[in-house]
Amino acid sequence: MKNTLKSMLLVSALLMPMAGFAADGDSIGTKVEDSVITAKVKAAFAKDKAVSATDISVETDSNGLVQLTGHAKSRAEADKAVQLTKQVKGVTAVKDDIVVAQ
Repeated sequence: MKNTLKSMLLVSALLMPMAGFAADGDSIGTKVEDSVITAKVKAAFAKDKAVSATDISVETDSNGLVQLTGHAKSRAEADKAVQLTKQVKGVTAVKDDIVVAQ
């Protein structure tokens, strides 16, 4: 069931970019590139057992800056999410706004 959820999340992440092309004045090419980076980060989360792909949100701007928000069970999980994000091609910087559970 967990693999099914991960697969559904990945498919959703790949389809979502089509909804926002008209916003922010960026070109369609830029929007696609940003969305590809976001999808790759989410896919990396889905593949990793230490990171909850459903609890951490990913947003990418037109400069390759990726902002991570949401909740992590531990500092180790949040750090792993940042590490995985930095490994994705096209990511220029990571803003870590993940809240760690107390």
